[in-house]
Amino acid sequence: MKKFVFSALFLISALGLKAQEVSVGMEFYNRYVFRGVDFGNAPSLQPSLEFSTGGFTLGAWGAYSTGFGGDGAFAEADLYTSYAFDFGLSLGLTSYYYPGTSWFETAEGSSSHALEFNLGYEIGSFAFGGNYMINDSRDGAGAEGQDLYFEVGYSASLFDVFVGAGDGWHTTEGSFQVVNIGIAATKELTLTEQFSLPLSGAVILNPNTEQLHLVFGLSF
Repeated sequence: MKKFVFSALFLISALGLKAQEVSVGMEFYNRYVFRGVDFGNAPSLQPSLEFSTGGFTLGAWGAYSTGFGGDGAFAEADLYTSYAFDFGLSLGLTSYYYPGTSWFETAEGSSSHALEFNLGYEIGSFAFGGNYMINDSRDGAGAEGQDLYFEVGYSASLFDVFVGAGDGWHTTEGSFQVVNIGIAATKELTLTEQFSLPLSGAVILNPNTEQLHLVFGLSF
Protein backbone atom coordinates (compact mmCIF):
# COMPACT_ATOMS: atom_id res chain seq x y z
CA MET A 1 0.00 0.00 0.00
CA LYS A 2 2.80 2.43 0.91
CA LYS A 3 4.51 1.70 -2.40
CA PHE A 4 1.29 2.54 -4.26
CA VAL A 5 0.79 5.82 -2.38
CA PHE A 6 4.34 7.05 -2.87
CA SER A 7 4.41 5.91 -6.52
CA ALA A 8 1.23 7.88 -7.15
CA LEU A 9 2.75 11.01 -5.64
CA PHE A 10 5.90 10.57 -7.73
CA LEU A 11 3.89 10.16 -10.93
CA ILE A 12 1.84 13.28 -10.15
CA SER A 13 5.07 15.28 -9.90
CA ALA A 14 6.41 13.81 -13.12
CA LEU A 15 3.23 14.33 -15.09
CA GLY A 16 2.97 17.87 -13.80
CA LEU A 17 6.02 18.64 -15.95
CA LYS A 18 5.14 16.78 -19.13
CA ALA A 19 1.46 15.86 -19.11
CA GLN A 20 -0.32 16.39 -22.41
CA GLU A 21 -3.60 17.22 -20.72
CA VAL A 22 -4.69 18.50 -17.32
CA SER A 23 -8.36 18.73 -16.36
CA VAL A 24 -10.03 20.19 -13.28
CA GLY A 25 -13.72 19.67 -12.64
CA MET A 26 -16.54 19.99 -10.14
CA GLU A 27 -19.88 18.20 -10.14
CA PHE A 28 -22.90 18.85 -7.94
CA TYR A 29 -25.39 16.02 -7.33
CA ASN A 30 -28.57 15.86 -5.29
CA ARG A 31 -27.07 12.76 -3.61
CA TYR A 32 -24.10 10.39 -3.99
CA VAL A 33 -25.04 6.89 -5.19
CA PHE A 34 -22.16 4.54 -6.10
CA ARG A 35 -22.80 1.08 -7.57
CA GLY A 36 -26.37 1.21 -6.28
CA VAL A 37 -25.35 2.13 -2.72
CA ASP A 38 -26.56 5.46 -1.29
CA PHE A 39 -23.79 7.29 0.59
CA GLY A 40 -25.34 10.02 2.70
CA ASN A 41 -28.72 11.73 2.70
CA ALA A 42 -27.48 15.09 1.38
CA PRO A 43 -26.40 16.83 -1.85
CA SER A 44 -22.82 16.05 -2.82
CA LEU A 45 -19.99 18.17 -4.23
CA GLN A 46 -17.56 16.05 -6.27
CA PRO A 47 -14.27 17.72 -7.29
CA SER A 48 -11.71 16.09 -9.58
CA LEU A 49 -8.17 16.68 -10.84
CA GLU A 50 -6.71 14.57 -13.65
CA PHE A 51 -3.44 14.31 -15.59
CA SER A 52 -3.25 12.29 -18.81
CA THR A 53 -0.71 11.51 -21.48
CA GLY A 54 -1.43 9.06 -24.29
CA GLY A 55 -3.43 6.19 -22.80
CA PHE A 56 -2.15 6.80 -19.27
CA THR A 57 -4.25 8.64 -16.68
CA LEU A 58 -3.58 9.62 -13.07
CA GLY A 59 -6.16 11.46 -11.03
CA ALA A 60 -7.86 12.36 -7.78
CA TRP A 61 -11.61 12.44 -7.13
CA GLY A 62 -13.70 13.26 -4.08
CA ALA A 63 -17.26 13.44 -2.75
CA TYR A 64 -18.28 15.78 0.08
CA SER A 65 -21.78 16.09 1.51
CA THR A 66 -22.98 19.67 1.72
CA GLY A 67 -25.10 19.16 4.84
CA PHE A 68 -28.26 20.52 3.21
CA GLY A 69 -31.14 18.09 3.56
CA GLY A 70 -29.15 15.51 5.54
CA ASP A 71 -26.46 14.89 8.14
CA GLY A 72 -23.64 16.10 5.86
CA ALA A 73 -21.16 13.69 7.45
CA PHE A 74 -19.95 11.72 4.43
CA ALA A 75 -16.62 12.46 2.73
CA GLU A 76 -14.45 10.51 0.29
CA ALA A 77 -11.09 11.27 -1.35
CA ASP A 78 -9.74 8.78 -3.92
CA LEU A 79 -6.58 8.40 -5.99
CA TYR A 80 -6.62 6.39 -9.21
CA THR A 81 -4.47 5.47 -12.17
CA SER A 82 -5.33 3.65 -15.41
CA TYR A 83 -4.10 2.83 -18.87
CA ALA A 84 -6.40 2.55 -21.91
CA PHE A 85 -5.33 0.50 -24.93
CA ASP A 86 -6.41 1.34 -28.47
CA PHE A 87 -8.43 -1.87 -28.84
CA GLY A 88 -10.87 -0.98 -26.01
CA LEU A 89 -9.24 -2.57 -22.96
CA SER A 90 -8.39 -0.48 -19.88
CA LEU A 91 -6.58 -1.48 -16.68
CA GLY A 92 -6.53 0.57 -13.50
CA LEU A 93 -6.00 0.81 -9.77
CA THR A 94 -8.09 2.87 -7.32
CA SER A 95 -7.39 3.77 -3.69
CA TYR A 96 -10.63 4.66 -1.87
CA TYR A 97 -10.14 6.75 1.28
CA TYR A 98 -12.65 8.19 3.75
CA PRO A 99 -11.42 11.24 5.76
CA GLY A 100 -11.70 10.81 9.50
CA THR A 101 -9.29 7.90 9.67
CA SER A 102 -5.54 8.37 9.22
CA TRP A 103 -4.51 8.54 5.55
CA PHE A 104 -1.20 6.93 6.54
CA GLU A 105 -2.82 3.85 8.15
CA THR A 106 -1.95 0.85 5.96
CA ALA A 107 -2.24 -2.12 8.32
CA GLU A 108 -4.25 -5.09 7.07
CA GLY A 109 -7.75 -5.10 8.57
CA SER A 110 -7.67 -1.42 9.57
CA SER A 111 -6.22 0.31 6.50
CA SER A 112 -7.73 3.68 5.59
CA HIS A 113 -7.37 2.73 1.91
CA ALA A 114 -9.53 0.22 0.09
CA LEU A 115 -7.31 -0.71 -2.86
CA GLU A 116 -9.14 -2.00 -5.93
CA PHE A 117 -8.00 -3.39 -9.28
CA ASN A 118 -10.18 -2.20 -12.19
CA LEU A 119 -10.65 -3.72 -15.64
CA GLY A 120 -12.82 -2.39 -18.44
CA TYR A 121 -13.55 -3.23 -22.05
CA GLU A 122 -15.58 -1.32 -24.65
CA ILE A 123 -16.76 -2.68 -27.96
CA GLY A 124 -19.20 -0.65 -30.01
CA SER A 125 -22.03 0.56 -27.76
CA PHE A 126 -21.31 -2.04 -25.06
CA ALA A 127 -19.08 -1.55 -22.01
CA PHE A 128 -17.98 -4.23 -19.55
CA GLY A 129 -16.28 -3.69 -16.19
CA GLY A 130 -14.76 -5.93 -13.55
CA ASN A 131 -13.38 -4.84 -10.15
CA TYR A 132 -11.51 -6.75 -7.45
CA MET A 133 -10.75 -5.43 -3.96
CA ILE A 134 -7.19 -6.35 -3.07
CA ASN A 135 -6.90 -5.61 0.64
CA ASP A 136 -8.89 -6.09 3.84
CA SER A 137 -9.68 -2.62 5.23
CA ARG A 138 -13.00 -3.31 6.98
CA ASP A 139 -12.12 -1.29 10.12
CA GLY A 140 -10.91 1.68 8.07
CA ALA A 141 -12.40 2.02 4.59
CA GLY A 142 -14.93 -0.81 4.94
CA ALA A 143 -13.76 -3.39 2.37
CA GLU A 144 -13.52 -7.02 3.40
CA GLY A 145 -10.89 -7.97 0.83
CA GLN A 146 -11.55 -10.01 -2.33
CA ASP A 147 -14.77 -8.00 -2.90
CA LEU A 148 -16.02 -8.28 -6.49
CA TYR A 149 -18.13 -6.03 -8.69
CA PHE A 150 -19.09 -6.52 -12.33
CA GLU A 151 -21.10 -4.23 -14.59
CA VAL A 152 -22.35 -4.24 -18.17
CA GLY A 153 -23.68 -1.15 -19.93
CA TYR A 154 -25.17 -0.19 -23.26
CA SER A 155 -25.15 3.31 -24.77
CA ALA A 156 -28.08 4.18 -27.02
CA SER A 157 -28.51 7.47 -28.86
CA LEU A 158 -30.71 9.02 -26.17
CA PHE A 159 -29.81 7.14 -22.98
CA ASP A 160 -27.55 4.55 -21.32
CA VAL A 161 -28.63 1.41 -19.46
CA PHE A 162 -26.54 -0.60 -17.00
CA VAL A 163 -26.68 -3.60 -14.66
CA GLY A 164 -24.14 -4.30 -11.91
CA ALA A 165 -23.66 -7.03 -9.32
CA GLY A 166 -21.21 -7.47 -6.46
CA ASP A 167 -20.50 -8.91 -3.04
CA GLY A 168 -18.64 -7.82 0.10
CA TRP A 169 -19.11 -4.11 0.83
CA HIS A 170 -21.59 -3.77 -2.07
CA THR A 171 -24.34 -5.79 -0.35
CA THR A 172 -26.01 -5.87 3.05
CA GLU A 173 -25.30 -9.59 3.56
CA GLY A 174 -21.91 -9.78 1.82
CA SER A 175 -23.11 -12.40 -0.71
CA PHE A 176 -22.95 -11.83 -4.48
CA GLN A 177 -26.15 -10.10 -5.69
CA VAL A 178 -27.45 -7.64 -8.27
CA VAL A 179 -27.16 -4.17 -6.70
CA ASN A 180 -27.26 -1.64 -9.51
CA ILE A 181 -29.87 -1.47 -12.31
CA GLY A 182 -30.34 1.86 -14.01
CA ILE A 183 -30.98 4.14 -16.94
CA ALA A 184 -29.10 7.41 -17.39
CA ALA A 185 -29.11 10.36 -19.78
CA THR A 186 -27.28 13.65 -20.31
CA LYS A 187 -28.08 16.94 -22.02
CA GLU A 188 -26.69 20.44 -22.28
CA LEU A 189 -28.47 23.01 -20.11
CA THR A 190 -28.27 26.26 -22.07
CA LEU A 191 -28.01 29.35 -19.87
CA THR A 192 -26.90 31.91 -22.44
CA GLU A 193 -25.85 31.83 -26.10
CA GLN A 194 -22.24 31.43 -25.01
CA PHE A 195 -22.59 29.32 -21.88
CA SER A 196 -24.14 25.93 -21.09
CA LEU A 197 -23.75 23.25 -18.41
CA PRO A 198 -23.90 19.45 -18.81
CA LEU A 199 -26.91 18.07 -16.94
CA SER A 200 -27.06 14.37 -16.09
CA GLY A 201 -29.77 12.23 -14.56
CA ALA A 202 -30.25 8.59 -13.61
CA VAL A 203 -32.90 6.30 -12.19
CA ILE A 204 -31.21 3.55 -10.15
CA LEU A 205 -32.77 0.46 -8.54
CA ASN A 206 -30.88 -1.60 -5.97
CA PRO A 207 -32.65 -4.98 -5.60
CA ASN A 208 -30.43 -5.87 -2.63
CA THR A 209 -31.52 -2.91 -0.47
CA GLU A 210 -34.90 -2.67 -2.23
CA GLN A 211 -34.34 1.07 -2.77
CA LEU A 212 -34.97 3.28 -5.80
CA HIS A 213 -32.76 6.36 -6.29
CA LEU A 214 -33.17 9.42 -8.52
CA VAL A 215 -29.80 11.10 -9.09
CA PHE A 216 -29.34 14.40 -10.94
CA GLY A 217 -26.26 16.56 -11.30
CA LEU A 218 -24.51 19.48 -12.97
CA SER A 219 -20.91 19.49 -14.20
CA PHE A 220 -18.69 22.58 -14.13
